[in-house]
Amino acid sequence: MKPFARRIGKAAFTLIELMVTITIIIILAGLVVGGMEYANQRSASEKAKTQIALLSKGIEEYKLDMGGYPPTNNISASLTTSAGSSTSAIIFNALYWDSDNDGIGVTGPPPAPDTDQKIYLPELDPATSKQGWTTGNASATTIITDPWGNQYCYRSAINSSGTTNTATVNPDFDLWSMGKDGKTNTATPSATDPLNADDIRNF
Repeated sequence: MKPFARRIGKAAFTLIELMVTITIIIILAGLVVGGMEYANQRSASEKAKTQIALLSKGIEEYKLDMGGYPPTNNISASLTTSAGSSTSAIIFNALYWDSDNDGIGVTGPPPAPDTDQKIYLPELDPATSKQGWTTGNASATTIITDPWGNQYCYRSAINSSGTTNTATVNPDFDLWSMGKDGKTNTATPSATDPLNADDIRNF
């Protein structure tokens, strides 16, 4: 009797099996990437909230010493993507660079440094900042950026001439981040406006 002969072949995936496997891998990769992006954005939002709290605390301390908040003009232009273009430097000046308003900074070439003035927020020093919200050399034009690289927006309730800034929501000052999209409606930052959807505010 002839022994039973069996053909031994190599097992292989069919085209359909390969396509199903690749599809599953792509879906899983998409979920991982999406999850990481969500985690990164949540982390950035929490960091912005922390930074706003630190800046607000410094601004309040400045007010106690100076009798008023760092003044701004009545920033009320609407539908802008650069609401903080001049205001974050005002905060930097008041809290770190030149808090006594004598035109001499706390660091840099002569006539700096001005050692008589108070530094309200040492974390703003670009040379040592672990927050990463200032870069380059400290100066009167140094800006403060949020975790997305956009300038923080700031406006005081009273401007430098003692006039009320009508666009300010708070009775003291408004401070906010434009969020990931870098857009805000400065006329009504607290309104339900698509430009304000991801703003992070102190009001």
